[in-house]
Amino acid sequence: MSWIEKLLPPRIKGGSARQAVPAGLWIKCPACEAVLYRPDLEAGLQVCPKCSHHMRIAARARLDALLDAGGRYEIGQEVLPVDTLKFKGSKSYPERLQSAMDSTGETDAMIVIGGAVLSVPVVVACFEFNFMGGSMGSVVGERFVRGVQAAIDQRVPFVCITASGGARMQEGLLSLMQMAKTTAMLAKLAEQGLPFVSVLTDPTSGGISASFCFLGDLVIAEPKALIAFTGARVIKSTLGVTLPDGYQRPEFLLERGAIDMIVDRREMRTELAALLALLLKLPSDAVV
Repeated sequence: MSWIEKLLPPRIKGGSARQAVPAGLWIKCPACEAVLYRPDLEAGLQVCPKCSHHMRIAARARLDALLDAGGRYEIGQEVLPVDTLKFKGSKSYPERLQSAMDSTGETDAMIVIGGAVLSVPVVVACFEFNFMGGSMGSVVGERFVRGVQAAIDQRVPFVCITASGGARMQEGLLSLMQMAKTTAMLAKLAEQGLPFVSVLTDPTSGGISASFCFLGDLVIAEPKALIAFTGARVIKSTLGVTLPDGYQRPEFLLERGAIDMIVDRREMRTELAALLALLLKLPSDAVV
């Protein structure tokens, strides 16, 4: 072997095959179209480092980034969905549930975790949008209620992070009943003088936005999230009305007092801890 052959990288020696780039390693930002390295994007909580566009993020990843590592416990995971109405469609309800379980690794569209945010104790409920569009059925409502009850029992704040298309049609009226069930439980939380913080992410719509979303002592939203009862395309097709630009975005809602603040996902942990400490009237050194 000549000296030059020894110096050549293996991939160009003797016409050897070029190593394939792993699939899914690069992602294009849907807002600015920048090509992003997936590990870097995941480290940045799925927020584009070029334009700060907030992409959707899995519930577990969001909770891992928000909560302290120690002392976590899950609430209501034993509650599982049931096909009470024997729903018929292009696929049966059990088939759709199984598909969602296989793709997400979750058993329904809400995860409730007790823990702390920078040492401030809290119970957090978080929607998983990839599980049937984050739709609210009986299990979501029951887990929400159990989370609020745990917050009451432990005298800690309750936080809900929404990412949902609304009520789950496969459960019909049983799904719509969760709107009243969740709001009634929040009334009990308020009676105990405990804070409820609502964090609205993309998308927050339908029966979710029409029930508990705007009942928080603080209502926070991520930048440019879709927040609406009915989508702009549905409104245009049914009423013939074209909504103004940004009408269903948090920036529009903040200007009109419908929400309290907009917080970048990368700053949510520190901001939320400081706000919870303020609501609980904790000393300044309580957040660590």
